[in-house]
Amino acid sequence: MNIVLTGSIAFDYLMSFPGRFRDHILADRLEDLSLSFLVDSLVRRRGGIAANIAYTLGLLGERPTIMATVGEDFEDYRAWLEQHGVDTSAIRTVPGLFTASFFVNTDQSNAQIASFYTGAMARAAELRFADLPEKPRLVVISANDPGAMIAYAQECREMGIPYLYDPGQQVVRLEGDALRQGIEGCKALFVNAYEFALIEEKTGLSLDAVQQSAELVVITRGEKGADLYCQGQQIHVPAIPPEPLADPTGAGDAFRGGFLKGYVHDLSVERCGQMGALAATFCLEQQGTQGHRFDLPTFVERFRRYFDDQGELDALG
Repeated sequence: MNIVLTGSIAFDYLMSFPGRFRDHILADRLEDLSLSFLVDSLVRRRGGIAANIAYTLGLLGERPTIMATVGEDFEDYRAWLEQHGVDTSAIRTVPGLFTASFFVNTDQSNAQIASFYTGAMARAAELRFADLPEKPRLVVISANDPGAMIAYAQECREMGIPYLYDPGQQVVRLEGDALRQGIEGCKALFVNAYEFALIEEKTGLSLDAVQQSAELVVITRGEKGADLYCQGQQIHVPAIPPEPLADPTGAGDAFRGGFLKGYVHDLSVERCGQMGALAATFCLEQQGTQGHRFDLPTFVERFRRYFDDQGELDALG
């Protein structure tokens, strides 16, 4: 068991409203607000951070394990992940609950009204690495039930399991002490630029202070690429423009999948970042967080259009 990914698994329900929400909201009647919008499209997509990262790793020839809790509606999704090289044996189905779900309605001005149903994800803290068949080589702790994230980081420290800390959207929910503890015990921290600014504010930790704890800090910056901080050095990895841009959703998760592929094969941090950048671009070019398709030879061939790997990627097959 090489990589164990923890984090959300969810269904995304995406709706579009052929108008503008603000045209139907009366500012002087907000206390009586009661609205229903007739939508003209609905798409259900597979999502969730752990599943998205695992999907990209599967495309690249790895077989990552996901440890998460899901509902009774998960079986088709489980089959999809297994078809794409993901080990779902550590995913527990919780009877009587649905898988976490995100419902969002977008109008013509790109305003959104959304709801997130936690569902079975609220039971994620019941899972333990000690119950797995073998001790993981590496764990990724990504956005999940906050209690589970805290428990996983503590268990990794107690068991001596190296982990990558990727708090994502839950930076808002986690208290400063919990974030600080997660960072101080991690091998690497993955965040985007805005999330890192929130971490600085909530924990009082500067970038220099974070680097005293984490061997590696990865800060993604969208179309501006990513900055990697390791052993006192800063390495900038440029973004690769998509051909064309179809959907920005899930690009950060794909970046992590590409990065991890190189990371578990002991490639340099810069090479891992370059692999992450290309995986993100593949995702950007398709609709949905798991809409991209490629195999390792296709990935390597395209990689060499932008970067000189000096033959290193030949050993990844």
